[in-house]
Amino acid sequence: MKALWLEGQATVQGIRDGLLPDRPLAYTTVMTVMDRLARKGAVTREKIGRAHLYSPLVSEDVIRERALNRLIDDFFQGAPQQLRQYLDRAVAGSPKTAVSDRPSTNKARRARVHPPKEEEIDMRMDASLL
Repeated sequence: MKALWLEGQATVQGIRDGLLPDRPLAYTTVMTVMDRLARKGAVTREKIGRAHLYSPLVSEDVIRERALNRLIDDFFQGAPQQLRQYLDRAVAGSPKTAVSDRPSTNKARRARVHPPKEEEIDMRMDASLL
């Protein structure tokens, strides 16, 4: 969608060309994603010769708002102020949550699964259609 928002409208090849520097994807992969977005109503598709010309039906702001609301619902119990507090702590250099500060029993400590170290986390995780 980022490539399509940038261009305003494009063919599969145009979208693929816009993605190539960052994400070298097969033509058929981009075509499949665009077909799915068209079926879901996120883009329009107009046949031009042998190709389809795609245009976004949903703005970047609408998608950003939906993603942010989902993040707040999934990780902050639907409370935007909890996200704000988390971001304030992260900016201050202390991203620990109240859960990790709670005292725990020895049994709970032994059973705790330790999260991967920061350098072990794949930081390329993203919203795949954005």
